[in-house]
Amino acid sequence: MPRLSNKTMRRDKIVQAAGKLFAHQGYHGTSTRQIAHLAHMSENTLFRHFDDKEGLFWSTLRAHFAALDFQRDLLEKIANCEPPEVVLPKILELFADTASYSPELLRLIAVAFLEMHPKGEAFIQERLSPTLSAVSQYLEMNIKGGKIRDLDSTTVTVAFMMTALTHTEISQLIDKNKPLLNHQERNRAQARFWLDMLAPRMPAHESPVTAIGEENPG
Repeated sequence: MPRLSNKTMRRDKIVQAAGKLFAHQGYHGTSTRQIAHLAHMSENTLFRHFDDKEGLFWSTLRAHFAALDFQRDLLEKIANCEPPEVVLPKILELFADTASYSPELLRLIAVAFLEMHPKGEAFIQERLSPTLSAVSQYLEMNIKGGKIRDLDSTTVTVAFMMTALTHTEISQLIDKNKPLLNHQERNRAQARFWLDMLAPRMPAHESPVTAIGEENPG
């Protein structure tokens, strides 16, 4: 594995610090001085890596959006219209992993919409639309092929994504005393739910659903 240069590591530290502050304080409520302080460097050093605060914000948002990029194998499964019991759990896993490992993303999207309009809307449209369109088109192909229920693919895509991204937080609002599922249990539960909702006559297909997370234990 190639070793990261000091320049790349410093830039990554800046982006990580910026992501935390922009997500919790907003764009206008965050200063470059605060970002530099959290990144343990001077403000002058920060400006050697980024021209200005706005450029840093877009770089930060772009870095967080990388978590939603489909991997080549998943893109191939979608393009080949492989069975829902194989593809849908993988898409759910991607969204759920984003919520777990890039928790600032949803807040950054909100900041972009609320404080950086209209650039924010255009940026998010550019980055998020291809992913959601791919999911919707996959659902539409399976609806036409009779593999899943005849439902509006756009509505299902929205519900599908929001279930994965907000499951933990909303579950706690419903019953804060209920123990949280671990990452693998949550992914398996959501996959079973959606397969039952979209294709109730489909066999359980325990193997591909259960395999979520077991391919990469730990």
